[in-house]
Amino acid sequence: MSYQPIENYGIIGNMHTTALVGLNGSIDWFCFPRHDSPSVFAALLDSEKGGHFQIAPCVESVKHKQFYYPGTNVLVTRFLSPCGVGEVIDFMPVSASDSGDRWLIRQVRMIRCSMRFRLECYPAFNYVRDQHETKLTSSGACFISPTLSLGLVTDIPLEQDDRGVWAEFELEAGQTVVFGLREIEPDAGCGLPLLKSEALKLFESTVLYWRHWLSQCNYKGRWREMVERSALVLKLLTYEPTGAIIAAPTFGLPEEIGGERNWDYRYTWIRDAAFTLYGLLRIGFTEEATQFMNWLEHRCYKMKPNGPLQLAYGIDGRQNLDEEILEHLSGYRDSYPVRIGNAAYDQLQLDIYGELMDAVYLYNKYGSPISYKLWTHLQQLLNWVCDNWQREDEGIWEPRDGRKQVVYSKLMCWVALDRGLRLADKRSFPADRDRWLKVRDQIYQEIMTKGWNEKRGAFVQHYDSDALDASSLIMPLVFFLAPNDPQMLATLDAINRPPEAGGLVSNGLVYRYSPGMSSDGLSGKEGTFNLCTFWLVEAMTRAGRVDPARLEQARLMFEEMLSYANHLGLYGEETGASGEALGNFPQAFTHLSLISAAWNLNKALGEID
Repeated sequence: MSYQPIENYGIIGNMHTTALVGLNGSIDWFCFPRHDSPSVFAALLDSEKGGHFQIAPCVESVKHKQFYYPGTNVLVTRFLSPCGVGEVIDFMPVSASDSGDRWLIRQVRMIRCSMRFRLECYPAFNYVRDQHETKLTSSGACFISPTLSLGLVTDIPLEQDDRGVWAEFELEAGQTVVFGLREIEPDAGCGLPLLKSEALKLFESTVLYWRHWLSQCNYKGRWREMVERSALVLKLLTYEPTGAIIAAPTFGLPEEIGGERNWDYRYTWIRDAAFTLYGLLRIGFTEEATQFMNWLEHRCYKMKPNGPLQLAYGIDGRQNLDEEILEHLSGYRDSYPVRIGNAAYDQLQLDIYGELMDAVYLYNKYGSPISYKLWTHLQQLLNWVCDNWQREDEGIWEPRDGRKQVVYSKLMCWVALDRGLRLADKRSFPADRDRWLKVRDQIYQEIMTKGWNEKRGAFVQHYDSDALDASSLIMPLVFFLAPNDPQMLATLDAINRPPEAGGLVSNGLVYRYSPGMSSDGLSGKEGTFNLCTFWLVEAMTRAGRVDPARLEQARLMFEEMLSYANHLGLYGEETGASGEALGNFPQAFTHLSLISAAWNLNKALGEID
């Protein structure tokens, strides 16, 4: 097998884990049983030994199409050739009362004429570190490893080789075969094959679940299909038992082909809190917002005295995310090293307190009133911010070259205190208002003097820097500056220039900071950040309420950005120079920012129509 482009994949899942299915019918990514469990199929990171589960035609000149069953996360991969048309329907069963086996089901159906298919199921357990034993049975095959055992159930006869099992089978028009993969006990066998009627019931209940869930979406504006797909992606990236939302379902996918910027994003960042809650609440998903708020609340109850919160946690709330290199994996298209864990969890990033407080403030306003118990913990957090906001930190982009006086971090410390004051007044909570107000104003004045670079005519990345940073675009979004404030407009104009003219925008796509002007302790380059492009759209949208030209530019940029989604409406973290997806895929932050930008742009356009 060779590597497919990252954007060639679709995602399925069950709010416990996910799998990526390529246009060629191969599942090349599957961590089981949880999002952050070791991989079972990881051909994305090593095409030779990473493991895959492929079902594809044995014919030449096949065209590949992929789409989601309408309003669901059920994925259809279709194969079209002169000799026939067949398809594979992939899904993980989920229903409102689902508490049984966690299946991964693949239905192969013949639509027209006949076609011969080849199946290969080659698991590679525990990040390709564990050997496994394969046992054929009358109903499929069992794969038994020291840490996990899986059963592949089917009534298609299987053949065994040193990697797993394979089979070739021919289907006529109207015929269907079913393959189901699930966890088993090592000595219990793989179970009976799934009857076609049982598989159909699971398919129907899963379709009903997704359509019922999506019916809560109250967004009816422009680009509705993209907003709904983004919501469906976000739901897949939740972890049902705790309400956590992972940043992405993958690790190790590179920000530059052949480069070292390869991270593990299967964890939950506090930074995502405000954006997550805002995005979900804005379009009607209050239950998910409540579950995530509960997860955040539990983090607050376990704050440390010397630094109240980590910037990232495991989906179960665990605090240790030690980083490790999987030296035996070559990486996606030789992008080495492949890392699991994330050493950034132990960085100091002061911005997370602003994002947390904004999330709490929004939830109290649009969700449910917060408890007094939570407020007492938030008071401690805000007092800690008052004591520590002047420290240097690593900042939002998690560089590995030391700490600086990062402007975005100061901004979000201001947000923390501002939202704390608003919340205290709204709920009449006891608070050290005089101190919080004094420090909040002190931060504001320092940002306006030290964060502003007169030479660049813009806010910059950190004090004493000439480098622009896309995080400045957040200022009007968090109500630090008016969107038409002259300094904000000047920053918008500075960012919205091409890199060769000192800006951050290339072909309508935004780099997160000045290429070549900012050190982050890592070699190589990276693509444009999709999140930052949507931030620019939203900042220009807000400025465009008094400047129609900026609003028109925001709309064009948004439409262009939609064209960079893959064939299913999915985005990775970054976009490369040729429009290719880079980084972990799909990424929650990108889809959250798409929802926010669409909502605000649609509203602004509605006001002038």
